Amino acid sequence: MPRPVTAETRNEKEMIESAKKQFAFATDPVEKLKLLCLQRGSSGILGLGRVFRRMDDNGNGDLSKDEFIKGLNDTGLGESFPPEEIEELFSRFDADSSGKIVFNEFLRAIRPSMSKGRIDIVEKAFSKLDKTGDGMINVQDLKGVYNVRNHPAYLNGEMTEKQLLTKFLRKFEEEGDINGVVTKEEFFDYYNGVSASIDEDAYFDLMMRNCWKL
Repeated sequence: MPRPVTAETRNEKEMIESAKKQFAFATDPVEKLKLLCLQRGSSGILGLGRVFRRMDDNGNGDLSKDEFIKGLNDTGLGESFPPEEIEELFSRFDADSSGKIVFNEFLRAIRPSMSKGRIDIVEKAFSKLDKTGDGMINVQDLKGVYNVRNHPAYLNGEMTEKQLLTKFLRKFEEEGDINGVVTKEEFFDYYNGVSASIDEDAYFDLMMRNCWKL
């Protein structure tokens, strides 16, 4: 018997299919990149952000053209663009023609937009999870907030609480490094993707409140 499909999973599948259809007619490189990320589901933007952040060795938040191209290729997105469109992508975000782009600004531009109400509820969820206030969520933060005691794998002894909490964190890391730590930016990258799959603000708000007991 097939497993029941949750509303969240159904919404994501519909978003992926919609992004694929829209991509077939898209001509603007920035819009095409956004749609390619959405085709990868809720964690698509998150994965791209992680690759770019990993390249920022000196922590200045800038990417050269070579780093930008390498990032697109490392995620498998570069192959969807001819060279001239990659040039256009870079030049669109290199506003001062310095030969570098600020990748956080670039990511903000390709993220699906969220209303203020959605931003506020995601902010509230992150604040609840980030118990230490250090701007990161780890397994210790999740304890007492995300209850695994009724999870079948915990009840039958298949997995420990720590293993289940670590597994839960990986939903935010599917497209990037599995390091057991989720930053605020990564949390927002993920929920920008989730938001794109949900049309109604009221449903998104209810989903977040139910998920995080807000």
